[in-house]
This record gives sequence, C-alpha cells and structure tokens, in this order.
Amino acid sequence: MATAAERSPNVVWQRTHVDRAARAARGWCGAVVWLTGLPSSGKSTIAARVEELLVAKGRPAYLLDGDNLRHGLCGDLGFSAADRSENIRRAAHVAALLADAGLVALVALVSPFRADRERARAIAAKAAIPFAEVYVATPPEECERRDPKGLWRRARNGEIQGFTGVDDPYEPPTEPDLVLTPEFAAFEAAQRVLELIERISPTAGPAHAGS
Repeated sequence: MATAAERSPNVVWQRTHVDRAARAARGWCGAVVWLTGLPSSGKSTIAARVEELLVAKGRPAYLLDGDNLRHGLCGDLGFSAADRSENIRRAAHVAALLADAGLVALVALVSPFRADRERARAIAAKAAIPFAEVYVATPPEECERRDPKGLWRRARNGEIQGFTGVDDPYEPPTEPDLVLTPEFAAFEAAQRVLELIERISPTAGPAHAGS
C-alpha cells in the first residue's frame, strides 16, 4: 500500500501566521483525550459531560463521537478490521488538528485494537500535542444490560455481524492514563477526566478568567 508521501509527493505543510504558542498565550491549550471501551460503556456520555464542563469554564472543547463521524467524514467505512483502522486514523488526524487550534478534542470511539489506539497517540505525539487514553472499563454484562441502542440484543440475535464484544474482539488498554469503572457516576467520571486534562495540558490566563 502506498504511503501518503507516495500518493501526494508534491504537497508541503502550509504554515500560517498564528501558531500554537500564540493560542496558548490566550489560554487556548489543546489536547487529545481518547475514550475507549465497549459499546454502551458510557464513553459518549462521559465525554459529552466533560465537553460541557470545559466550555462552561471558558475552555474550547469539541466531542468527536464515533457515530457522528460515521454520518459524514467516515460514512464510507464499514466495520472490517481495515475500515476500523482507517476510522481511527481519520479521527486521530482531525483530533490533532482541533488540538493544534487550541481545543480539547474528546474522542469517544470503541477503537477496539491497541495498535490503532497507539497509532492515534503517535499522530498526536508527532505534532507535540498532549494525548491521554481513558479506558471506560464497563464489563460486557453491564454494557449489555444498558444497551440504549439495542445493538447488543441485535448482535446476539445475529442481526448485526462483527459487533465488538459479541463476535469481534476488544483489546483493553494495558497502560491507560485513566481508568473509569461503573462505580463512577457520569459527573464524577467527568471530573476525573478534567483533572487529567489539567495535568497533561494546564492552562493559565484568559481561559480561566472566562474571557
């Protein structure tokens, strides 16, 4: 398979007049926070609460939800291993761009394979963007009990093929930056993610003043 450089050999990164340091001086300190876990584990619920709390504090944030991405940017992808990998690659690059612009990019994706999540971390690292992996460690039986979209039930009935947790594997993180279990209510879980964000990408100045 051709690399990006081989497919687009004549492109050069266009530098603009506003760099990350200028944004940071205004309190816009970006980061990528990657929430992974089984379907119905609570990733999107927690990420949405974190986004809400960050914005209320005057800190720009945006949630990249797996389902939302598949309505547009990743709408041409299925759920094969190759398509899942490409889904992660696209999400990781978008997250890095948002973080470079000074936003906290909250990515809520099942992202079942460690190699793909490490690739996402490497994409952020290449751009010197803070990155944290949050494992929403909800057991399969609890995810299946919740099942807000009815997907687990449909997978069990054979209506959906390649469903992570039923007939497709999930590889838990070995060294996540934060582990959230069902014992944490959504608000408490969100608070822990906020603390993590402040550790990896602290802010000072205008953002904390609410300007």
